[in-house]
Amino acid sequence: MGQSPFVLIRGLLRDARHWGNFKQLLQQRFPNTPVLALDLPGNGALNQQTSSDNISDMTESLREQIRNRRNLRLIAISMGGMIAIDWITRYPNEVQSAVLINSSLRNLSPFYHRLHWKAYSRLTKIILFAVLHTKPDFEADILALTSNHHSQDIALLKRWQQWQQQNPVSHTNAINQCLAAAKFSNTFQLHRPVLVVSSKMDRLVDCRCSAKLAKVLDVPHFQHQTAGHDLPLDAPEWLVKQIEQQLPSTR
Repeated sequence: MGQSPFVLIRGLLRDARHWGNFKQLLQQRFPNTPVLALDLPGNGALNQQTSSDNISDMTESLREQIRNRRNLRLIAISMGGMIAIDWITRYPNEVQSAVLINSSLRNLSPFYHRLHWKAYSRLTKIILFAVLHTKPDFEADILALTSNHHSQDIALLKRWQQWQQQNPVSHTNAINQCLAAAKFSNTFQLHRPVLVVSSKMDRLVDCRCSAKLAKVLDVPHFQHQTAGHDLPLDAPEWLVKQIEQQLPSTR
């Protein structure tokens, strides 16, 4: 596969397309390196499959999608960060490094940090849409909750709505993904370079979750001052710069 590939892992209810401009910027900065954006079962191109309620099963599904699993450089956001941690823990020989973006773990942070209290009302609305199978504002609420810089971007919202119509996430799959994220914990024996990145103004997951994760892992933690939970959307150039400058495997 040539140089050590980047593997991009999204979180709850999102798919490979939601990496947006970040994927292109990363590829431009590392033109000779494969950049693989994968879908989890239940999301995107795999939306007809059943999502597991277990992070380890999600890891296995991603491993099966990669033919040559050597020296992978994982870049993962939110629930994707949990998958990356699980991957490093159980298959350390396959992973060269990992970037964990706005992620959290059950055995490190309380629930009211893992889901910021300011997000409760909008999250309740999103869940009700999923349960009732009526989703006129589903993507608008997700965009408003996860982005500080693009919440009024009508063109972006229309693209997200189109993707949701093309590849809807089922009620069952949404619940399973939430369960997987809620119950995942780890023993923190990660013997690979890890970079923790967070958004100070994240309104979905309290940034203290990333700070605690970095402290326990004893790894670098860099924070953007204005971006929302979807840091790759709000500050893609900044994120690519952090990966290039701070991760040993890219220097």
